[in-house]
Amino acid sequence: MTTATVRVLLFGRLREEHGWRERRVELPRPATTAAQLQEALGIHCPGLRWAVNQDFAPPDHLLQPDDELAFLPPITGG
Repeated sequence: MTTATVRVLLFGRLREEHGWRERRVELPRPATTAAQLQEALGIHCPGLRWAVNQDFAPPDHLLQPDDELAFLPPITGG
């Protein structure tokens, strides 16, 4: 039996806060959304955006095995 995983990427301050940039994560259940995996990983960030396979996606996007999910915090600067 093959394990269903996704590639998770953290950017900006999320990378600094969590201490990792990229990892493979097992999907907790067959129908997992981007927001559910975010919660399972303990990632909290107001204004967070999600990208699945390098396209912006809504939080209720259903993840598929081998997807790439990126968590994108708001960009600040001046």
